[in-house]
Amino acid sequence: MREIQYAPVPPYHPPKSEPPAWLVAILRYLSELFAPLGRWLGAGWGGIEIVLAILAAIGALWIGFMLFRRWKLGRALAVPALPGPVLDRAAALALLEDADALAAQGRYEEAVHLLLQRSVHHIAAARPDWLSPSSTAREIGLIPGLPAAARQAFTLIAREVERSLYALRALAADDWHRAREAYAAFALQNLEAGR
Repeated sequence: MREIQYAPVPPYHPPKSEPPAWLVAILRYLSELFAPLGRWLGAGWGGIEIVLAILAAIGALWIGFMLFRRWKLGRALAVPALPGPVLDRAAALALLEDADALAAQGRYEEAVHLLLQRSVHHIAAARPDWLSPSSTAREIGLIPGLPAAARQAFTLIAREVERSLYALRALAADDWHRAREAYAAFALQNLEAGR
């Protein structure tokens, strides 16, 4: 039993190594450089607290405003659909002529994009309170007050444009005809119903 050690082992102290002189010089320079800022922050902390409290209050007001605006926009979008036509027959036929001319040249992406752009303009003209400059095609397609036929046509046209722009998939004649028929069916049926 004599080989068991009962006395505590002294703690290990690794040898101390001094940092390199260049590091000491850099740290001393930074200390001298930022010392006035530290003294100013220490002495003026009461003023800094006031500024931070004001900024926090402004941030809280901004968040409240944005939540109120979203709530108000949600209420505005929940209004019933507009009775009557959204656009006149001449505008719808002129748009279809312009788009048909582009499609006849094989420029299907441009033709469908033209249908989408003009559809947004028609909706904005009928209900400017529904749209904001940052409204996306998907958001517009989900507006509750938009008639079901308009929503379906708009969503189909927007989907074709998204595929051509973001999926980099060239549109074919079938895609163009599908988008054109959706727009024509909505626009012309809506015009007939509005008479």
